[in-house]
Amino acid sequence: MTIPIRRRRRAVLAIAVAAALTVTACGSSKKNGGNNATGDKSAPGVTSDSILLGTTQPLTGPAAPGYSKISAAMKAYFAFVNDKGGVNGRKITLNVEDDGYNPANTATKTRKLVLQDKVFALVGALGTPTHTAVLDFVNQNKVPDLFVSSGSRSWNQPSKYPMTFGWQTDYTVEGKVLGDYIKKNFAGKTVCSFGQGDDFGTDGAQGVELTLGQGSLKSKQTYTPTNTNVAPQIGALKAAGCQVVVSFTVPGFTALALGTAAKLKYQPQWVISNVGSDIVTLQGFLKDATTPLLEGAVTDLYMPIPSDSSNSWIKLFQMVNEKYNSNVPFDGNVEYGMAMAYTTVQVLQEAGKDLTRGSLLAAVEKGGLTGPGLVPFRFSKTDHSGYGGTQIAVIHGGVAKLTGPVYTTDDKDAPLTEYTTAPAEAPASGLPG
Repeated sequence: MTIPIRRRRRAVLAIAVAAALTVTACGSSKKNGGNNATGDKSAPGVTSDSILLGTTQPLTGPAAPGYSKISAAMKAYFAFVNDKGGVNGRKITLNVEDDGYNPANTATKTRKLVLQDKVFALVGALGTPTHTAVLDFVNQNKVPDLFVSSGSRSWNQPSKYPMTFGWQTDYTVEGKVLGDYIKKNFAGKTVCSFGQGDDFGTDGAQGVELTLGQGSLKSKQTYTPTNTNVAPQIGALKAAGCQVVVSFTVPGFTALALGTAAKLKYQPQWVISNVGSDIVTLQGFLKDATTPLLEGAVTDLYMPIPSDSSNSWIKLFQMVNEKYNSNVPFDGNVEYGMAMAYTTVQVLQEAGKDLTRGSLLAAVEKGGLTGPGLVPFRFSKTDHSGYGGTQIAVIHGGVAKLTGPVYTTDDKDAPLTEYTTAPAEAPASGLPG
């Protein structure tokens, strides 16, 4: 039987990580004319009792491990809401299309969702290179493009892409906060970066340099998701004498970097973007080597630690996961999907009973959204980014522990500001509002 190419790529990624661990196993875009051009009164995908949403996700391919759990978690939370009557009497359906983390597939699948399925809105479409490929199409068709699952700054261009909104902390903000920790805790060390060869890696490295200074990264190595051989890049970091490596990587490539470095007997201080640091996901690649290879690694979080069962949001999402999501292993990906679905339900509520695409956009731009975030959202008519900051966490004994202040900042040269407001508690009903 012939194995589909996307499945082969995922298998290759897993094999590559395993191989890297062998030595450690025993030890032109047209403007839409501004926001006033987006608020038409039509509501495709909406009936008196239903709302149809769509998303593209990597259910297969190099980004599937971990990330394939996000859309299932979204659907689980929507099922929970539907059992409680839905939103203004409407039940939510989410159509999920697998793009294999391949931009060409994303274009095809997005056209299907918009032109064939006629979804009301896109929600949580995942990936920097993948969603970049459809930005023009989505905005030209005036489809609300909510909460892209990526921290690229491309989503925050209200005048150029009025339909598109980010959700998670953007990579430049994240890089600034990580850079601040490096500056305070690893002064005098040679700092370098390893990142995905697109906005993910570029924006993150730029954020680090906004804090440490332009040119402070001695070596900037990048990878492409279709090539699992990262030995040349890791070897170059070792040869350059990099003592601290900031990694802007999806989980599979975090694992490859850690495993390859161990094979090369290279032990830098790892500073890993939130995107690629979920411990449960990394265990799927690194197995018993996870805890020793991650010991002392620095990362960041803008939502509660998934293992904090005392947190009201984690309690809520664990309950939903148990009842509506087959009680899959609870990790940051499950938390992410449910938290994003919560935000989606909140804006659908705010958009009102007379639901239109225009009222949906207005609900996001009005701001004031709440949720499990450690920091507030920045949404407004002039800001389509998502969470506005993050907090450092350090991994010890296979567990991430938050440390230091929660910071907010922008994606430019504004200083970091301590955010001291306590996070909101999850509502007793589990529903926004």
